[in-house]
Amino acid sequence: MRRLLVTAHVLGGFLLLFSLAFTLPIAWSLQIGDGAHRGFAIGAAVSAGLGVLLWTLTRRNDNELQPRDGAFLVVVCWVLAATMATIPFLIELPQLSFTDAFFEAISGLTTTGSTVLSGLQTLPQSINIWRHALQWFGGMGIIVLAVAVLPLLGVGGMQIYKAETPGPMKEGKLTPRIAQTAKSLWLLYAGLTLICILSLRWAGLSWFESVCHAFSTMALGGFSTHDASISQFESPIVEAIMITFMMIAVLNFATHFTALRQRSFRVYWRDAEAFWVLVVIVGSCLMLGGFLYWKGVYPSFLESLRHAAFNTVSLATSSGFMSDDYAQWPLFASLWLILLATIGSSAGSTGGGIKMIRVIILVRQAGNELLRLVHPRAVRPMQVGGQLVDQRVVLAVLGFMLLWGLTIIVLVFAMIATGLDFISAVSVVVACVNNLGPALGVHGPAENYQALTDLQTWLMAIAMLAGRLELMTFFVIFTPAFWRK
Repeated sequence: MRRLLVTAHVLGGFLLLFSLAFTLPIAWSLQIGDGAHRGFAIGAAVSAGLGVLLWTLTRRNDNELQPRDGAFLVVVCWVLAATMATIPFLIELPQLSFTDAFFEAISGLTTTGSTVLSGLQTLPQSINIWRHALQWFGGMGIIVLAVAVLPLLGVGGMQIYKAETPGPMKEGKLTPRIAQTAKSLWLLYAGLTLICILSLRWAGLSWFESVCHAFSTMALGGFSTHDASISQFESPIVEAIMITFMMIAVLNFATHFTALRQRSFRVYWRDAEAFWVLVVIVGSCLMLGGFLYWKGVYPSFLESLRHAAFNTVSLATSSGFMSDDYAQWPLFASLWLILLATIGSSAGSTGGGIKMIRVIILVRQAGNELLRLVHPRAVRPMQVGGQLVDQRVVLAVLGFMLLWGLTIIVLVFAMIATGLDFISAVSVVVACVNNLGPALGVHGPAENYQALTDLQTWLMAIAMLAGRLELMTFFVIFTPAFWRK
């Protein structure tokens, strides 16, 4: 019980912090006069009020968090944040059920980009700002933000940071203090977002469209202000800018920070994960460009390469933007894009999926096992980027992949049992667990998730949350051992 009270104390501080997130859409609504500020003001008041209540009732329980508390705190924080985020949707879009509003909110916070809304261009601007802001906050991690600005809580920052940040190797810190590490990453994230906003404005988008798309680009989220996504603009310049910033966001932000501090691009060359991410994505762009031209999908190679490049980068980074309906491409190309969404992101980036570092470790572990078949007594320590990989990390990656596979299988069968066809079920589950967004079949890039039943919607909401927290953090709180003293 005492551990729950300690966690509740931290949750109170978190909800107080989250209430500040409503100030952006409130200010935007008041500035343009779209009349939607009331819903955001109520959301801010509810979040702040509940935060003050929890903080006050548990003010004597401000002990240091234990490692297991970090996992529980992260899951509850994401659920509470999504619940608070539904309030403006429910008030300003009364046609939405709570199920759909929660799905939209958790899709934003997990940077998945799946949506149940249509007619996005007709929504109040502040609602669209809110959708994209949720992705921006979720991109770097609202928990990391809490660690950065609320060190006064006196909680175990490293437990929260390790539970929330993606990737199998989480021990390294950029700065001596975890709060300073989180602040450094957020400052870098905010600075790149500002540059992206200015670049999109220069390319001809309005300030509203520039802010929204910069938020979702840096978060690799995929929300747009138009149902047609990026194809609405028909602008190669806009696509080129977004490709650039998606490629920046898909690499480890710790690598960006180190390169900036050392003022050297050699840092990227020494990062084995960054190298393979670039090789896979760039190689896939060229391959699919040639494939689409060969199949006659587009009349010229340059046009084929343009659409192949944007959609490949978008899906490989788990963003989910669309410059053309890739579901109409030959099936090989569509499936290849879904595969890239699974493996294309770096650990420590804002992308989803299993992360390239795990793929590297799995491939090298397979190579070691093949070597042992030929030379049973051979000992070859695994290295990635010149650093030894601890055997515990290898085992953790193997465990993660088993859990990832089981999660996909169980959810696919559940979606098929509830009435979804095979292709749609598989692609929807893979898209949600990997935080991609658009799928294939009836929920392809030209459609949305509005047709899901309530049960299917909740299953996919759980899939998005579990995927964003990289499964282990989410599922561990449901194990009996977690609750034993």
